[in-house]
Amino acid sequence: MSSYNALKTNQLLAIKNLGQLKGAGYQPKSIKDELRQNLIHKIQAKETVFEGIWGYEDTVIPDVERAILSQHHINLLGLRGQAKTRIARLMVNLLDEYIPVVEGSELNDDPMRPLSRFALDLIAQKGDETPVGWMHRDERYTEKLATPDVSVADLIGDADPIKAATLKLPYSDERVIHFGLIPRSHRCIFVINELPDLQARIQVSLFNILQEGDIQIRGFKIRLPLDIQFVFTANPEDYTNRGSIVTPLKDRIDSQIVTHYPKSLEIGKKITLQEAKIKPGQSERVVTNTLVSDLVEQVAFEARQSEFVDSKSGVSARLTISAYENLISSAERRALVNGEAQTYVRVADLVGVIPAVTGKVELVYEGEVEGPVIVAQNLLGKAIKTQFLQYFPDPEKLKKLQKSKNGKAPSNPYQKITNWFGDGNVIDILNDLSDKDYRNRLLTIDGLDDLVEQFHPKIKGSEKLFLMEFALHGIAEFSLLSKKQLEHGLQFKDLTDSLFSMPRGGKYEDEDEDEDDKF
Repeated sequence: MSSYNALKTNQLLAIKNLGQLKGAGYQPKSIKDELRQNLIHKIQAKETVFEGIWGYEDTVIPDVERAILSQHHINLLGLRGQAKTRIARLMVNLLDEYIPVVEGSELNDDPMRPLSRFALDLIAQKGDETPVGWMHRDERYTEKLATPDVSVADLIGDADPIKAATLKLPYSDERVIHFGLIPRSHRCIFVINELPDLQARIQVSLFNILQEGDIQIRGFKIRLPLDIQFVFTANPEDYTNRGSIVTPLKDRIDSQIVTHYPKSLEIGKKITLQEAKIKPGQSERVVTNTLVSDLVEQVAFEARQSEFVDSKSGVSARLTISAYENLISSAERRALVNGEAQTYVRVADLVGVIPAVTGKVELVYEGEVEGPVIVAQNLLGKAIKTQFLQYFPDPEKLKKLQKSKNGKAPSNPYQKITNWFGDGNVIDILNDLSDKDYRNRLLTIDGLDDLVEQFHPKIKGSEKLFLMEFALHGIAEFSLLSKKQLEHGLQFKDLTDSLFSMPRGGKYEDEDEDEDDKF
């Protein structure tokens, strides 16, 4: 007898009936055994098991691997946009490439361990001549989004009166059963997304499947020992006010694994750049840099800490993905409007990020009062302010040093810029400025070029212009300048009758901050 496991794919697919399958030495194997054995091989071979999942290497992924090794059903618990469904879908790669099934069976019957009445009757009739088909691992994944209208018939099955009439069978005959999604997922991975949204009475119908491995359909005396790997996903119960996971069901799910958002900008950027759908034409037309990616990612970090955003709702990774796509499209559109073959991304292009933010954050009452657009603009401002400190000195620390009675006050690198605006000069950075006009306006501002040259002397060309604009935004966020929202862009000018002023002498005056000058 040949070793079934040693057969190549083409040799497997050449097996066409039960007799040939027996001759090849095939032995039935449960789906959990498949997952466990293939995971062991991948770990031993130092292969990446969950490709494209970032930030979970030391937290979630080890927990998932432990659950698979323990042959557990899994519940992935976490806020939206934390790759729960993606992890479940990648588990398919741990299945055998092909498995044999009784040809024509709706329950994916194992030829050596038949389950359905159809397969049992066919094997009894044809014996070793029973036709065998092959099922690829990509076909062994079923996903169902839990919604309040999902019924027991959808998941488990019910008697089908049309089938009974067509086959002229009484309702007591199990052949009139129309099986639901779960029985049809025999020998597969079955995923139920947003489990708490499933009505409690429907969750109860899963008890037997998880514990005993069988199903109950109305009054039929049948027992189907289904072989299924269940994966559930859920938001934390304190957020999901539409329902919760009933305690007996939660007790039957062997491993509950808590997911989380990226813990650093670097991990967030990896996810965003991997998932963002940037067309080749866009990447050729728009030149980007690391800072602008940091700014997009920082928006999500600021949103997760904002008092205007519901923290229980979460801020999905889809926010930064959509925001980055919109950012690139903003620069692309600007280049198209100005007839430019290529352009460099600008801070002003972040205006395109606002629609991605407003649609993906859930606001608390205070946020609703402010309005979603204002909240989005404030989040952008905070992101710029946070990242500004990575590139330029902290204006607030300079202010404290200037006020200090002891020691010599350091020179103020922003003095020349604020003095220029203090002379009554105003600059409008419009969204669709041509590259030439954009450059000319930035170079008009006294001290702005010198500021970038002082702290980043190696940066030249378009990247230097980007940093000059970024510095302008940052100075405004620290209330050294006024930044006003225009219909088609932003206006920068001196803080007249406002927060605090910096006289020509270089010392700050104490005045209360007035946030009304922002945006």
